[in-house]
Amino acid sequence: MTASGLLGELADVGRDRTRGGYSRHVFDPAEQELRDWFVEQAGRRGLDVERDGNGNLWAWWGEPGPGAVVTGSHLDSVPGGGAFDGPLGVVSALSAVDLMRARGTSPSVPLAVTVFAEEEGGRFGIPCLGSRLLTGSLDPATAAGLRDADGVTFAEAAQAGGLDPSRLGADPDRLGRIGRFVELHVEQGRGLIDLGSAVAVGSTVVAHGRWRLTFTGQGNHAGATPMDDRRDPMLPAAETVTSVRRIARAHAGTRATVGRLTPTPGGTNVIASAVDVWLDVRGPAARSMVADVEAAARAAAEEEGCGLAVREESWTGEVVFDSALRDEVSALAGGVPALPTGAGHDAAVLAAHVPAAMLYVRNPTGVSHAPEEFAEDSDVDAGAEALATVLEGLCR
Repeated sequence: MTASGLLGELADVGRDRTRGGYSRHVFDPAEQELRDWFVEQAGRRGLDVERDGNGNLWAWWGEPGPGAVVTGSHLDSVPGGGAFDGPLGVVSALSAVDLMRARGTSPSVPLAVTVFAEEEGGRFGIPCLGSRLLTGSLDPATAAGLRDADGVTFAEAAQAGGLDPSRLGADPDRLGRIGRFVELHVEQGRGLIDLGSAVAVGSTVVAHGRWRLTFTGQGNHAGATPMDDRRDPMLPAAETVTSVRRIARAHAGTRATVGRLTPTPGGTNVIASAVDVWLDVRGPAARSMVADVEAAARAAAEEEGCGLAVREESWTGEVVFDSALRDEVSALAGGVPALPTGAGHDAAVLAAHVPAAMLYVRNPTGVSHAPEEFAEDSDVDAGAEALATVLEGLCR
């Protein structure tokens, strides 16, 4: 089946009636439905599916072993995300298997289609959770203790999903099977429109990280507490949010976002006792910018008589994809152009351990992580065709 046709089968799963778009988070009913769909589709193709101790899925064409060519992406989304971010890479990989078989191709090395767990961090906060655990770049005890908005830990959610939390963590044997990894993804920007190409190969991923700033004050009654007697953490939190854009503009090439702010207890007639602010920063001067934000936040907190704690939740340095594999993938795909990206991916996590590459499919809106994310059916299918050709070349 075509990639666009397979993607259409997922159109009604995890729709978010409040935010628009899709909300599919690791081990929730929508993401589990997509996992079940993937297992069923892999079985139709005669692929042998296994789930590792971190919740990642692997569908094998051929006996699993070293030197394997692996492709795939993720099925989870950000809250209210688009239809393409993640699932496009999975359905394109399945479609590529169909195309290879239709062409009479049989890989001479093991080939696997993979689905990584919690790539977006939409439920437990840390992006690329499954690939970070696989590679050993995230401590399993830290991962197990992560909590979602309802207070459920990742260990509890994993156990409810049929995993043994004691098996979380680095999996060198499975990682050692990967000879080369190629991830296809919808473009998260408008570069391909200007280049007039439906497909591109990835060149770099900018350094990026997430920080949590917790402002603490004194919770109290909104009507009974005079304005001069307040230690309201919402004020330094708000001042910090407005300072982020100003500070980011002073650091060339840096992009910074506050996309989530949570007061405790969160009542309309209650002065908050604490406010959590999540900061996403990307670019060559990311750490320097965060230091400036922290300084501004501490000054604002002290002025209001509040405390501040800052915690780094994730960090990925700049990734330059393997140049030999990048050039080979580009040539196999017909000489497609190379593009950098400011978006993080499982391929970027794997790139520190195995040769990894990315293919991007044109997004004419330039919008991602939102319902308006889009790709034409013809471009979706062109991406799957390119992926099939690349896999054929790599599997010879």
